[in-house]
Amino acid sequence: MTTENYNDRQKYKIILSAVHMVYRLVNSTYNVKELATRLTRLLCQFVKARSASVYILDPDKKKVILIASYNNKVHVLKNKKKDLLHIPEREKAVIKGKSIFEKHLIGLPLVSYDNVGALFVRREGRDSSFTDLDREMVSVFAEQSVTAIKNLQLNEEQQRIILGSMKFIGQLVKKKGPVSSTHTPVYFKILKCLAEKIHMSQQGIDCLRYASVLHDAGTIDVPYEILSKRSQLTAEEFKIIHNHPAKSAELIRPLEFLKPVLPIILYHHEKYNGMGYPSGLKKEQIPLGARVIAVVDAFEAMIRERPYKKVLTIDEALLELKRNSGTQFDPDIVDAFCALAKQKKFRAYLNLIRH
Repeated sequence: MTTENYNDRQKYKIILSAVHMVYRLVNSTYNVKELATRLTRLLCQFVKARSASVYILDPDKKKVILIASYNNKVHVLKNKKKDLLHIPEREKAVIKGKSIFEKHLIGLPLVSYDNVGALFVRREGRDSSFTDLDREMVSVFAEQSVTAIKNLQLNEEQQRIILGSMKFIGQLVKKKGPVSSTHTPVYFKILKCLAEKIHMSQQGIDCLRYASVLHDAGTIDVPYEILSKRSQLTAEEFKIIHNHPAKSAELIRPLEFLKPVLPIILYHHEKYNGMGYPSGLKKEQIPLGARVIAVVDAFEAMIRERPYKKVLTIDEALLELKRNSGTQFDPDIVDAFCALAKQKKFRAYLNLIRH
């Protein structure tokens, strides 16, 4: 039965199903890139299109900053300036507010109080033509998605502002001296490579991005004399050091969007065998992100100059990770890190830690 032969009740159920699917999509998506990418797949499935594309505009400059496409096989995400230079005139017209409804092409603008972008679905010459019902369903997708895109853009802007403030805190920590300085610029690249190697979700990688900036912010309350001390710490000094994850967590607890990051910040000094702090968690009780940061933090500390310990070479530090695998560190994460260290690009990142 073709879509032309659906009765009103059947059409209503199909459109209601589309609304429900978009609602589920919106409420399980955390950033604009992911929303646009998943939306193209859903569009292809619902209107039996050969391909679908979503164009996203920068809220301020009104230029296309993202194109997500899907052809029933491959997702393509374009967000580099050079890839966004040659947008066909017909697509530009839709982005500016024009609608297209043709035999094998539907193009609709994404509009709230201003233009947010556009979406397109396409069929090929041998396919049946799009119907009025197909157009209604694409309209539902457009209407339901536009508010979500605006909200995600506003949320991402707020996150950038807040993260900028947190980086400023990191700079204040850095002023206390090189021993308490923030991580090297390549630090998150190493974290991201390792997270991808162990197949962490995109949300998990996003949490690591924030944690990489914020997890040691609590050291701003630790006296420089303790951080730079060459001799053994006293029991009271250990207590102050051990309290810095909780201090870091206190700084970000009021920020709703950073709640998923809190466990990483609180527990990145736990040890795989349960002998770490602050809670003595062990093995999988320790959040995965915290186990990842523990390995990268330790490696960075071993090959960067510190007043209280000898600087190791990269190979010496890798051996030290292996020696502590299963006790201090998650063995799977150590194995993944050591495997990455054999790759030229990752090895270059490790060399940059010293600089």
